[in-house]
Formats: sequence, structure tokens, C-alpha cells
Amino acid sequence: MYASIGGFRRPSTPRTSRLTVRLAVLASTVALSAAGLAVAATPSSAAVCNGYVGLTFDDGPTGSTSALLSVLRANGVRATMFNVGQNVQSNQSAAWAQVDAGMWVANHSWNHAHMTSMSQSQMQSDLSQTNSAIQSATGVRPQLFRPPYGETNSTLQSVASSLGLRQVIWDVDSQDWNGASVSQIVSNAGRLQAGQVILMHDGIQNTRDAIPQIMANLSSRNLCPGMISPSTGRAVAPDGTPPPTTPPPTGTPTTPPPSGGCTATATTPNVWGDRYNTSVTVQGAGNWTVVVALTPPQRVSTTWNGSPSWDSTGYVMTMRSNGSGNTFGFTTMMNGNSSARPQIRSCTTG
Repeated sequence: MYASIGGFRRPSTPRTSRLTVRLAVLASTVALSAAGLAVAATPSSAAVCNGYVGLTFDDGPTGSTSALLSVLRANGVRATMFNVGQNVQSNQSAAWAQVDAGMWVANHSWNHAHMTSMSQSQMQSDLSQTNSAIQSATGVRPQLFRPPYGETNSTLQSVASSLGLRQVIWDVDSQDWNGASVSQIVSNAGRLQAGQVILMHDGIQNTRDAIPQIMANLSSRNLCPGMISPSTGRAVAPDGTPPPTTPPPTGTPTTPPPSGGCTATATTPNVWGDRYNTSVTVQGAGNWTVVVALTPPQRVSTTWNGSPSWDSTGYVMTMRSNGSGNTFGFTTMMNGNSSARPQIRSCTTG
């Protein structure tokens, strides 16, 4: 990455002076090598940002989102994730993980359809449903929208604008969706200029492998990953807003007791091939209400020692005490998702 540095000989320079020059050059070379190592470890920590670029990843969350986030964090990258609504709904924990890792989340339609063939009302429903899914999973309402395939028209732009969404296409296509190799992806990303946005995708191994080299190239040009402005659609400096500190559906199993509130702690004492039991113990109140969130497509089949009710999605259960004590339980059918476990959203008195 760095060119070697060598001195040059001046016939009239004394031997002592030449030695001094060589030592100075050697020190400079060592310093530059150390700087190169630092940049490779955390490219976004370059001392000077002469401009910002928007790194974007479409079609998530996927089964590889966790791997992508690990690579981005290891390279000091904050990126914009254009999420598909139905993917968010079926993998809320991965959507929350994006925000928890410092990424920005945005709207990429409900199911990646060709939206320009839709009616205005269909467009409205599609984008609204996606906004709701993302906000429910992450606590963040999207401000950006990328139409699938980059296909758009005036009607779609108008609908997006009415929902507070800025349409963002891209300046550089990484071609990762088209089978591009790691070196090709890196080469394509090398065309990025300040303010521009690149298209990449969640779930592609070559893209993940290319990220360290992409960041090294950007750092060498004093370009840093930034956010995409909802006003202009261009990459700008991050606004410094930290991610939410209270996770929505995927919060911790134990809720801290608010003033005058209670604490609910969940354990999973029994697990079988297709279902498992959850036991929840409440402390700090005899008359309590606990809100529990499931991860789709899991469903509760049986409850005990409480009075349950459900929201419209069927994935959020409100359990109220019914005089049977301070421990209640329920059986959850995995429905193909064996890893997720219910999360406690809140515990309140009354």
C-alpha cells in the first residue's frame, strides 16, 4: 500500500551527514509502516476526512447479517442497511442487531417487487408496511427508501415523499449481485468520490471479504464512511446520534424495575424438538402486568398462572396476574426457528 522510501546520494555530503539522513529515513519508514498497520486495523480512524461516502447494503436482514456486522465493526464502518420488510418481520433480532451495531436502517420495499407496475395505493401500502416493520423491530423510523432494482417513477417518488422517505439510488454499483469477485468489488468501490453512494448486498461472501480492502483504499484517499442525508441523498458526516439504548422486541430477558414497578425474569427450563417452556418470575409486585415478545414464526400454544392477551400481530403477549402467584409460564412452538427465545419488554404494577 505504501511506496518504499529511499534516500539519494549527494557527492558533496559528508559521511556523518549521510548517516544522519539514512537514520532519519529509516525512522520515517518505520513510522509510516506503523501508520499503515493502524489504518488496516481501523480504516475509519483516519486523522483527516476530506469527504464522506455512503456504504449501503440491500436485501437484509439475512442469515449472514451477523457475519456482515462483525466485518463492518472490525473495520470501524457505519453503513446504511436498506432492509426488505418481510425479512425484518421474520428476523427482528437481526434488524435490531444492525442498529445496535451503529448502522442506519432504511426502507427497501416489502418483498422486493417491481414497484413501478403497482398502483399508487399499492405503493403506499407496501412502503407503509415496511416502515412499520422496521420501526417495530428497531425503534427507528426510516427516512430513506431505495426502490428495488433501482426502478422508479414520479408516482413512486411522490408516495415515498408523502411518507417522509428520501429516495436514494446509487452512484457506484459494486456488481456483487452479478457474481463479481473480491478484486472486482474492490476495484468498483475504488471509483467512489466524496458524497457518493455505493450499492452492495447483505448475504454475499465476496462482499464481506472485500470490505477491509475497500476501507484501506478509502483511507488512503482520506475518505470516510458516512451517513446519507435525508435532505440531499448524498453522503455526509455522521450526525453523532447514538443507537437506541433500549431494544424493542429483542431486549434483555430481565427488565429493570422502574420507580414503583417490578422485575420479570425469564428462564427456559424445558426444551424439546419442536417446542419449549418459558417460566417467568415477577418480583416487586403482587398485581403485575408483563409484556413478552416472540420472534416470528414462533407461537405460544399454552399458558398458565396468568391471563394473556395478544396484539394484532400475534407475536406480543401481555400477561396479567390472576391470583395464581408471581410465576407464570407458557409453551412456545418453534415452527422452524429453534434458536430464538421470548424477550421481556416490560413489567409494570397493576
